[in-house]
Amino acid sequence: MLIGVYLGQYCINAVTYFFLTWFPVYLVQARGMSILKAGFVASIPAVCGFAGGILGGMASDFLLRKGCSLTFSRKAPIVSGMLMSTAMIACNYVSVEGLVVAIMALSFFGKGFGALGWAVVSDTSPKEIIGFAGGMFNFIGSISAITTPIIIGYIVQGTGSFNGALVFVGANALGTIICYLLIVGDIKRMELKPR
Repeated sequence: MLIGVYLGQYCINAVTYFFLTWFPVYLVQARGMSILKAGFVASIPAVCGFAGGILGGMASDFLLRKGCSLTFSRKAPIVSGMLMSTAMIACNYVSVEGLVVAIMALSFFGKGFGALGWAVVSDTSPKEIIGFAGGMFNFIGSISAITTPIIIGYIVQGTGSFNGALVFVGANALGTIICYLLIVGDIKRMELKPR
């Protein structure tokens, strides 16, 4: 279960680090914006991601209060948020600047909405090793901070386009869904066996 959560965090962080590292470059190189304009435009998805993070947590808590299972209450926002994040692939087929920004804003909103990994870690980790479990969660998720910018750089350099990079990031959002639906299983507290 925790391996699925950790791999899901790796994948969701790929979306985050695309926006933190390559999104402004994408706006300048692929969309022809000035650096100044790209700086302002890049803040729009970030604000949407912030709002998504708050609303995703609220939605999860609302579902729990309404009597839904812990598994459904956590997974529903994660899966729906990551589905929204895959929308960025549509930017490969759109030329209208405002629509590109709106799609990217939806994508980062979805990333925020589905970013419930810490809630899942706190729901599932054995109480005796929750610090270790949280450390592993951060460690594996942070590997994505290293690999994502490098992989995107190779894709852009190799193809001369951001199209493959957007597919790569969207595929990572899909990877998060796969992790939570096929690997994680029921969300419940793990118990360590007494020695």
